[in-house]
Amino acid sequence: MFHVEISGGVHRARVFNLDRDDLLAKVIRPWLDQRTILMGDREWEPRNSRLKILEGPQMENTDLSFGQGWANAERKSEEVTQALLAQAPPPPAGPQTYLVEADSPEALAAELAAANGGRTLQWADAERRLDGRDPEVAAVILVVRRPEPGTPQS
Repeated sequence: MFHVEISGGVHRARVFNLDRDDLLAKVIRPWLDQRTILMGDREWEPRNSRLKILEGPQMENTDLSFGQGWANAERKSEEVTQALLAQAPPPPAGPQTYLVEADSPEALAAELAAANGGRTLQWADAERRLDGRDPEVAAVILVVRRPEPGTPQS
């Protein structure tokens, strides 16, 4: 079992008894990808936080009582943070991404969608599918308006 502590400043959150799959999905992969981690009642940004992972026996209710859970976990477990981060499998390949510049991005997007059975999708849904590494997402097309002649570009 794995026991995790994320801390930043005076704040800290601890989770006990994670299996390897949960640890990878909920802590290690987001940490390595620099994505926000939700733990306890806070969101943690890896760049502003410290991570500590212990591997050891399952912590029972008696081990966790009276606020002694983390001390008991440290006493019975081995600190494995750096080893697990180094051994983490690479992230799944993201979708191919294409950039198309057009005078009328709306018309081009509508033409592409109509020609291929596309449908509109709310940005929040698209973002969720991309952030969740949805394996069904094969491509992302970003259409931007071509700048007017003489317009400085950054």
